[in-house]
Amino acid sequence: MKTLGLIGGTSWLSTVDYYRIINQTVNEKRGGLSSAKLLLYSLNMAELKKLTDEKNWNGISSMFCSAAKKLEQAGGECIVICANMPHKFAEDIRQAVQIPLIHIAEVTAKEIRNRKIRKAGLLGTKITMEDGFFKDKLWEQQVESLIPDDAKEREFIHASIFNDLGKGIFTQEAKTRYIGIIKKLVERGAEGIIFGCTEIPLLIKPEDCPVPVFDTASIHAKAAAEFALKD
Repeated sequence: MKTLGLIGGTSWLSTVDYYRIINQTVNEKRGGLSSAKLLLYSLNMAELKKLTDEKNWNGISSMFCSAAKKLEQAGGECIVICANMPHKFAEDIRQAVQIPLIHIAEVTAKEIRNRKIRKAGLLGTKITMEDGFFKDKLWEQQVESLIPDDAKEREFIHASIFNDLGKGIFTQEAKTRYIGIIKKLVERGAEGIIFGCTEIPLLIKPEDCPVPVFDTASIHAKAAAEFALKD
């Protein structure tokens, strides 16, 4: 079994889910008392938020490259970033280490393509929704992405992730507004909805949506477990 190198803490709430899903998947495949071999480098979310607010992209890239190098030096055989937004810097991280990086958008795009969905709504931080790093990976699999066309709705999602979801605050008011945004995306032709922030599945469940949902955290964690078990 390969040793996974996880960069977590962004936020710690969703990192807990990564740990759980990876270990559950390994145990389902291997049985008995089998669990995953992994290393976790947990970052301080407050430091990432400050750099994000300052749009200090070099600072964020350096933060994740440094963490990846430490995991590689400690014996990690691949890098798994337990969040969506930092994948904006995936290529920087890939160049910083000699071990592979499992890209959250790449594995999600393949899953969507396998479900024969050609148009999907994308929810996440403003960077994830508006930047090309996630949408480009979808388009490589011939999947068109839709984001909320109202800038205020994108701002609401972004703010809710940092101000509430990342702190473990889940309100009915926020859930209702998310569901309304999802409904508008479906009306525009979305055949599926991508939870492009690893905290969104903590608030919105598949049964809340009229179309299939793609939980990037779950898809990513399972892909990491499969990598660990692959001969």
